[in-house]
Amino acid sequence: MHNHPLAGVYAAAITPLNDDGTPDLPGMARYLAFLAGRGCHGALLLGTTGEGPSFSPEERANIWEAATDVHREFPEFRLMAGTGTPSLTETKDLNRVAFDLGFEAVVVLPPYYYRNASEEGLFAWFADVIEHSVPGDRMLLGYHIPAVSGVGLSLNLLQRLGEAFPNRFGGLKDSSGDLDHAKTLAAGLKNRAVLVGNDKLIGPALVGGASGGITALANLESPTLRAIYDAHLAGEDTTALQAALDAKRAVMDAHPPATAFLKAMSHELHGLPRWGLRPPLRAFSAEETRTARAAWDAA
Repeated sequence: MHNHPLAGVYAAAITPLNDDGTPDLPGMARYLAFLAGRGCHGALLLGTTGEGPSFSPEERANIWEAATDVHREFPEFRLMAGTGTPSLTETKDLNRVAFDLGFEAVVVLPPYYYRNASEEGLFAWFADVIEHSVPGDRMLLGYHIPAVSGVGLSLNLLQRLGEAFPNRFGGLKDSSGDLDHAKTLAAGLKNRAVLVGNDKLIGPALVGGASGGITALANLESPTLRAIYDAHLAGEDTTALQAALDAKRAVMDAHPPATAFLKAMSHELHGLPRWGLRPPLRAFSAEETRTARAAWDAA
C-alpha cells in the first residue's frame, strides 16, 4: 500500500519540554520543521516516544495547536495525533480537537486499562470513536503495542473496522516488533496503511507490503529512513542502508529509556535544545550522555 495517502516515513516525535516540564510550545513547530527538512513525510505527536500519557487534555491541545505552525514552511507535512485513553469520552474529545486543528489522522490506543475486554467490546469501542469523532475526510489508525498497552488488536478486529468504516479507518501502527506479524497485517488489510514502529523492520516490512513506518529513531536518522523508503519505491536494494540503521537502533535500545536517549542525542548530534522530560522519566546525566554518544559514534 505504498500509494496509501498516509504511506511514508514518520517520526514518533519527542515533545520539546522546558526544564520545569512544561511544553516548549515555540519549540514544537521548530522541531517539526527540523524533521520535515530531513525527509520525514510527517510526525506522530504525543505517542509513546512523545510522552503522550503524561499530558492533560488541555496540554495536548496546546501542543497540537503549536505544531500546526510547521505548515507555514512545510504545508505538506502530515500531522498525526496520539490519542486513545481508557475513557471513551476523552478519546473522542481529543480526536475532535486534533481534527479541528487540521491533523490528517489520529493514532488510537485501545482502552488499555481493560485488559480482558472481548473483541466485541473493542469493536464497539472503536466503532463509537470513529462514528462520533472522525470526519469523513480524515482517518483513525489503531495503535498495536501489546507489550505496553496489554491489549492487542487482532487482524479480524481490524478487518471488521475496515469493512464498517472503509474511508475513516486507515489501518494501524504496528509496534509489535514482529516482521511476520507486519507481513500478515499487510496481506490481510487491503487498502489500509500498515506502518511499522521498529526501525529494524522498515526495509523488510516495505518488501512485505507495509506502507512505511512511525519510528523513534526517525528523530535522529530520518535521512536514512527516507533513503530506504525511496530506494524501495525505486526497486533498489536497501540491505546496506538497513544494516547501518540497525546498528544505530541497537545503540538506542542499549541505552533506555528511548525518549531520554533521543532528547540527549538530539542535542549532542544536532545542536537542538537540551529538552527536559516529565517524571517518571528523567534526563540522561552527563556521564550517560557521554557513554551513549561514544556508542553512537562507534556504530
